[in-house]
Amino acid sequence: MLISPEQLVGFLTAAMLITVSPGPDNLMVLSVGMSRGRRQGMAFGLGCALGCLSHTVLATLGVSALIKASPLAFGALKLLGGGYLVWLGIGALRSRGGARVEGAGLPEESLVRLFCKGLLANAINPKVVLFFLSFLPQFVLAERGDASWQTAQLGILFTLQGVLVFGLLGYFSGAVGGWINRHPGAGQWMDRIAGAIFVGLGLKLLVSR
Repeated sequence: MLISPEQLVGFLTAAMLITVSPGPDNLMVLSVGMSRGRRQGMAFGLGCALGCLSHTVLATLGVSALIKASPLAFGALKLLGGGYLVWLGIGALRSRGGARVEGAGLPEESLVRLFCKGLLANAINPKVVLFFLSFLPQFVLAERGDASWQTAQLGILFTLQGVLVFGLLGYFSGAVGGWINRHPGAGQWMDRIAGAIFVGLGLKLLVSR
């Protein structure tokens, strides 16, 4: 069974707002695009986005294993995930912004190498693994059955929106990077929006049963 339209809209809204908020991945995509060109930025961004597939597999297997082992353990994961999201949100809300995009001083690399670099950087990042295990399960609805299948769909959707967002960032890297550098306060407001989303979703997990 496919996820519901309500799940789709709610999840994609939160995922895209989080993805566009200033962070290591999207700032690096902008840096590569500004220093080397659109194709290079898009190649690196595509690698970063597809790296999420490995975390989708881990999250799906982890959720499936916990459900088989104990519904109580799955509930504990959701509570721990809620606490983690609140912690991330508070950190983002306290951020002073000031993100800058550096567009020079990067060595020349092929499109394939840049793609692999982005893929590896995301795929082996333990913080992203923890984020997926915290973020995806809260959009799983028990009444729709098979939580692991729902988790897989959500992870694939997150990856696809990442491909879109990072692709656009790479393509428009010069304009976007320049705008961020001219408006350092914008990063702070993006962090606040992302922080509010994290805290809201985390609290939702913590009070849910």
